[in-house]
Amino acid sequence: MTDRENDFGQPIGPDVPGWQAAAKPSRKPIRGRFCKIESLDTQVHLDDLYDAYSNDVNGVLWTYMFVGPFKSKNDFRAWLDLACAENDPLFQAIIDLSTNKAVGIAAYMRIQPDVGVIEVGNITYSPLLQRTSLATEAMFLLMKRVFDELGYRRYEWKCDSLNAASRKAAKRLGFSFDGIFEQAIVYKGRNRDTAWYSILDRDWIFLKGAYIKWLDQKNFDEHGNQKQKLEHFISVERTSSE
Repeated sequence: MTDRENDFGQPIGPDVPGWQAAAKPSRKPIRGRFCKIESLDTQVHLDDLYDAYSNDVNGVLWTYMFVGPFKSKNDFRAWLDLACAENDPLFQAIIDLSTNKAVGIAAYMRIQPDVGVIEVGNITYSPLLQRTSLATEAMFLLMKRVFDELGYRRYEWKCDSLNAASRKAAKRLGFSFDGIFEQAIVYKGRNRDTAWYSILDRDWIFLKGAYIKWLDQKNFDEHGNQKQKLEHFISVERTSSE
């Protein structure tokens, strides 16, 4: 709610002093400790991604995606060519620095620089990427670019409301649940009620610190296992910022 009113006695939102439009995402690579994010390129990433996704032998990975599973490498190549040609969604390949191979993709999408809103979507993690430290770092690197480099105010995550794994991931990563948009989409011949999540720039103030502490080498043992969960650091950082 707001205490501000205009000259007509109508409630209005707070000013956003000095607001300037955010920047559009570039294709410049982002490098972290475990992974690198770079612009998706069929010539560079086709073989790695097809091999990585082939570890999902039953095709369960694609249930809640708009595309896939692909019947052949040529079918995957055809979709990849289309994806690489887009600027919105702007697809990114996630590279495992330990092997220098692409193991998943994500995309910036619904890019609205004028109002400072952007979404991360088309997140397709192969079995080689799922439940790894670099999977979390990839999300952190994409967030960091959005808030620190490009100046967005709102970062969104949307998924099928029945996709329990995606909803659990959004919560773990620090996104806040905004609600359900019923009958939002028809895809693969079926209805999708869409669950909306977001991170605001004011959330980033404490989330950034939580991610940095989670990713710190001291938080991992000699086998690469985390000592404290990300949720722990988010809770601590949120409390200290209040």
